[in-house]
Amino acid sequence: MSLFLEDFVVGERVELGAYAFDREEMLAFARRYDPQPFHLDEEAAKASIYGSLIASGWHTCSAFMRCFIGWMELQRRKAAERGDDLPPVGVAAGVSGLRWPAPVRPGDVVSYSTTVLSKRAVHRPGWGIVTRRSIGVNQNGVEVLDLTSVIMTGRRPT
Repeated sequence: MSLFLEDFVVGERVELGAYAFDREEMLAFARRYDPQPFHLDEEAAKASIYGSLIASGWHTCSAFMRCFIGWMELQRRKAAERGDDLPPVGVAAGVSGLRWPAPVRPGDVVSYSTTVLSKRAVHRPGWGIVTRRSIGVNQNGVEVLDLTSVIMTGRRPT
């Protein structure tokens, strides 16, 4: 697989990896970034609509990003080992439709994947845009994350 805009295939889906949500790590993330009672306190969480402690949605997104970047780094490493040209590292231009359809609980293992929805050239020389839909699914097959991202991607030199 190449990393240039021209080589992405609309409809292509890739598995990015999985992330195990540990209770202590969830609490530490919540204390630092999302200190809501249902992320921090067992009793408050039991009294909430969730019924138990849950991970911050932002933690779920951060774990997705770790898996996505890990996958991208692996693709770049493989391409470099083959002697392929590498495009410049792209950047996210935005996220839309972010949803957390179900909570993530301590001990859950979330598997992330991403699918190319579209690709197009842009006016900025050497760059294009790839739009992806990414999801996270827990060990029971329940979707816990859904987002669409727009990523600036290098074009193949002509």
